[in-house]
Amino acid sequence: MKLFDFDDRYRLKGFQSVAGVDEAGRGPWAGPVVAAAVILPAEARIEGLNDSKKLTEFSREKIFNLINERALAVGVAVVGQEVIDSVNILQATYTAMRQALDKLALVPDLVLVDGWPLPGIRFKQENIIGGDAKSASIAAASVIAKVTRDGIMRDISLKYPQYDFARHKGYGTKRHKEALEKYGPCPVHRKSFSPVRELVSRGAEGEAVLF
Repeated sequence: MKLFDFDDRYRLKGFQSVAGVDEAGRGPWAGPVVAAAVILPAEARIEGLNDSKKLTEFSREKIFNLINERALAVGVAVVGQEVIDSVNILQATYTAMRQALDKLALVPDLVLVDGWPLPGIRFKQENIIGGDAKSASIAAASVIAKVTRDGIMRDISLKYPQYDFARHKGYGTKRHKEALEKYGPCPVHRKSFSPVRELVSRGAEGEAVLF
């Protein structure tokens, strides 16, 4: 339970309401970026909680439900590919994180941010590099964000089955690249991301049929 011990150190310093914030979906070629913020009770101990990337899909789904049952507050925000293409993925991620924090039903005393500092928030914060593998609240946020985004991509896959989004969730797999080459990008693809950007450019020259 080292993840929980990490957060307890901040509570011993007087921060009783500690929120972790993390995102899912910075790297994919398609779909939104999703951020989550989670405040766990001090006594919370969720067996198996870890960085979402280190968990199986089955374990993530189980822990996702436990977090929602036991958390004091959960905030989730979804920022779509249109915004990503407009402002870039870093700024879109910051927007999603800020929105997730604003959706919390409780005001945190401290925000633990996975990665670099989060600009433009009114809360006291501490950035934790690799925080999803160190902090329970950040790990919980990573699970909420990942499971939420995976569900969105499965829904998108029903609309655009030729891309197999349900399998790769928009990431740059061989199967995804082959579908892009065959069908061109669809509306949920990030036009600012390579190789989508190159296909869009080719389409403008009449070499591909897009959207």
